[in-house]
Amino acid sequence: MNETQIAAYRAKLTQALEALDRGDARGASGQRTVELDQQAVGRLSRMDALQNQAMAKATGARRAAQRARIHAAFDRMDAEEFGYCEDCGEEIPTGRLDLDPCVTKCVSCASA
Repeated sequence: MNETQIAAYRAKLTQALEALDRGDARGASGQRTVELDQQAVGRLSRMDALQNQAMAKATGARRAAQRARIHAAFDRMDAEEFGYCEDCGEEIPTGRLDLDPCVTKCVSCASA
């Protein structure tokens, strides 16, 4: 894989990190503690708020996992291991990397 391709993947991953940051900023309010105020919110409304909070936390956890995958891809780029299967060492096809630059295995090893 040449430097131009690596730079393109690095730019794509940087954009993905920025999108994750924007999503975290939007989702922060949904993860706050749900207040118990029976005067302002009824029992069912509070249950809805708790469910929304749980979904926001799950979304935040998925974003954190994706962020970790992106940083791992940056580490592989720095170590000049990006684009190679972590199991067999063969080059991962660029079509697969185009779909998800964070993949660490070729199709054969991923399906095994």
